[in-house]
Amino acid sequence: MILKKKLLLLFLTTSVCVFSQKDFVKIGGALRYNLYDKSWVDDKTDPQLAWDTWRINVDAQVAGIDMSFEYRFYPADDSHFIHHGWLGYAFNDDLYMKLGVSQVPFGISKFASHSWWFQIPYYVGLEDDYDMGLKFDYTGIENLTLNIAYYHQPEPQGASNYSSRYSYDITPTATASVVEHGQFNLRAAYQLNDNIELGLSGQYGRNYNSVLQNSEVSTAFAGHLVADFGNFNFKGEYVNYNYGARDNLGNTLDKIQMSAYGYDYNIATRGSIYVAGLAYSINVDFGPVTNIQPYLDYSMINKSANGFETTQHFVPGFLITAGNVYTYVDYALGKNNAWLGEWTNGLAEGSPTAKWESRFNINMGFYF
Repeated sequence: MILKKKLLLLFLTTSVCVFSQKDFVKIGGALRYNLYDKSWVDDKTDPQLAWDTWRINVDAQVAGIDMSFEYRFYPADDSHFIHHGWLGYAFNDDLYMKLGVSQVPFGISKFASHSWWFQIPYYVGLEDDYDMGLKFDYTGIENLTLNIAYYHQPEPQGASNYSSRYSYDITPTATASVVEHGQFNLRAAYQLNDNIELGLSGQYGRNYNSVLQNSEVSTAFAGHLVADFGNFNFKGEYVNYNYGARDNLGNTLDKIQMSAYGYDYNIATRGSIYVAGLAYSINVDFGPVTNIQPYLDYSMINKSANGFETTQHFVPGFLITAGNVYTYVDYALGKNNAWLGEWTNGLAEGSPTAKWESRFNINMGFYF
């Protein structure tokens, strides 16, 4: 008993020494459900109610070092994986470092979209992408934010295969053993005034083929505009990307496999993406509901390869805010779109006879 008391006293004393008044540990998470109906599915059980995701978040600070971690579970997809996990340190008021899995600084931050569906850049790995490496955020120049990062590799897979991940990355196949490796990012965002942000982004990396033991250059560039006018918010972006890659025989690829959430599909290796989204915020007082935000999000890819069809993505909808409950009501429409009717090659060569498909989707999430 005396030994136990001494050990307890030692633990409490050590805890007091390690944790100052500024230090903290915060645990949170979320639980989300989907109600959906797909136009391209003949299943008479639609619409369906499905468990979308649950997640656990941990944020902490000890001795001036920050930590942020999130892990997600998608029961319907039998998939689980890390969303982000990094250690952070502020060298001063202007320079902050993140080491680990963090959001890649590219394009509009944090999202180029208003809806639950994201915009097309997300589905080719250029919106809300997370990789493993080192990132610096610098705000020492008035009205300017600079992000400089090096990512050695994509975020780690969660389950037993490459496709179990949050953000879309290039993944190997039997004929093209290609993975992303060694990526540099530079992003500059200038606050023109209180309402307008202008930005430029550049990405340079390598796509490594383990059979050829050789890499091809991979690049992406973006310019963006975010503007608030009264209750309106506008997001506009142009992206040009070139994912250089070769198959195991050394042939240059016009399409390559990308994966996330336990699923795989192909995308065009080169193209230009156009993004536009408009939202309007309405404050209300209706029980727990305090805000309703209707929006229109549209994006498209013009693919560079001959014969590849344009992909289109259009999402009208609205977001309902009620305390910590956020509900997205979307009517997503797509043509040659992987998540909207044309799975395997919709974002690659597509089909000249592809039709517009739709998915009505309600996503309700409680965040704590």
